[in-house]
Amino acid sequence: MAGGTEVHEHLDVDGDTLREECGVFGILGHEDASALTALGLHALQHRGQEAAGIVTFDNEQFRAERHLGLVGDHFSDADTIGRLTGRAAIGHVRYSTTGETILRNVQPLFAELDGGGIAVCHNGNFTNALTLRQQLIRDGAICQSTSDSEVVLQLVARSRKGKIIERFIEAIMQMEGAYSLVALTSKKLIGARDPLGIRPLVLGDLNGAPILASETCALDIIGAKFIREVENGEVIVCTSTGIQSYFPFGKQKARPCIFEYIYFSRPDSIVGGRSVYDVRREMGKQLARETSVEADVIVPVPDSGVPAAIGYSQESGIPFELGIIRNHYVGRTFIEPTQQIRALGVKMKHSANRSQIEGKRVVLVDDSLVRGTTSVKIVQMIREAGAKEVHFRLASPPIRYSDYYGIDTPVREKLLAAKYSLEEMQSYIGADSLAFLSVDGIYKSMGYDGRDDAAPQFTDHCFTGDYPTPLTDLSEDQEFVSAPRLVEVG
Repeated sequence: MAGGTEVHEHLDVDGDTLREECGVFGILGHEDASALTALGLHALQHRGQEAAGIVTFDNEQFRAERHLGLVGDHFSDADTIGRLTGRAAIGHVRYSTTGETILRNVQPLFAELDGGGIAVCHNGNFTNALTLRQQLIRDGAICQSTSDSEVVLQLVARSRKGKIIERFIEAIMQMEGAYSLVALTSKKLIGARDPLGIRPLVLGDLNGAPILASETCALDIIGAKFIREVENGEVIVCTSTGIQSYFPFGKQKARPCIFEYIYFSRPDSIVGGRSVYDVRREMGKQLARETSVEADVIVPVPDSGVPAAIGYSQESGIPFELGIIRNHYVGRTFIEPTQQIRALGVKMKHSANRSQIEGKRVVLVDDSLVRGTTSVKIVQMIREAGAKEVHFRLASPPIRYSDYYGIDTPVREKLLAAKYSLEEMQSYIGADSLAFLSVDGIYKSMGYDGRDDAAPQFTDHCFTGDYPTPLTDLSEDQEFVSAPRLVEVG
């Protein structure tokens, strides 16, 4: 392992995190469909901050607004909402796990078919999208984006089935990986969840108008009623006459993504019947049971570590304090012309609360450790604020494997836990001790006795390397293969 100053010389502060996947929302039969969709996307903004889009249907034509940036930057004014007329709408917030961040990749994507138009958006990743895309192009398809969602549209367009729902089902049955899809036709709002239910999707209702959304928090913001989760492998079709479900994959045991509980979902959401906040707090309690240490104060790394730190404090009896204050008004990017300025990057987002740290033995609690670069700076910041000791605790196991299901993890060589032992990681971040929640500890926090290795209850490949679906697009060097793409430069 390289020496401290050499290893830390080029820190990518913004890259030291698990990027959110995407968020989807749809509503049918409400006069304020576009405004409600914008509000729903606002609640799902944590799932993607690079782009947002809404498509509506007004009984005559589809209307679309798609923009780079945040929902509030583009969908908060009356003129924009006024252009999106109609009683049906779907919307999407995006973080680009595949495809560049350019306008032609912003969802929902739309296509005119012989039976009418269809708009589609999705959350997750298809692990055979490139293979299917190459076959479609060989067969004469012209692809206008680099988004996985376009593959779905192409497959729907090429289907020879008679009804749109039959064509949609035939298309998704060719897809592998993890996804929640929402589609809009002139008469239908369609939702689909992958056979294992890796990515989330819920059904709600607002005064008789059915709603599909990634999380329950999107229902809460508009006062909608939660009906149920869309089941794993279910295709749900909402029309003016009711709701119908199809199970083209047959019934399978669900295996949702464990990271929805650890990191992605909003703390106030209910996922799989569990309060995300309660689960994260319980993970903190379990972490305290497994990794206790003598200390004076428990300090969360905001905001991701707060629920777990509360649980750690409750279980250990050590006081919880906001020893780090987060600046909520920092943009996603910052021009950093020199190493001296780059070194201040973390302080733009986090500041030490010296009065709660100085002279104390501090336990820092966060949800996960990815590259470790931000952790280095936070530990250093706590020491500079006068901490006597700094102990780092993570409310999830070490991330040792890349994700291919919609979480933008770094390549495996850049995952700290994939390269180094626990002792080396501790030395790297400069803590007095470092400890992670065990894999069984995660499952105990979810109410199980532990992980069922014969039939795992959740998708947990980032910790275990146990990928539950084929990875068709994976090349021999363990990274997704890619094709040359147009890069828009102006």
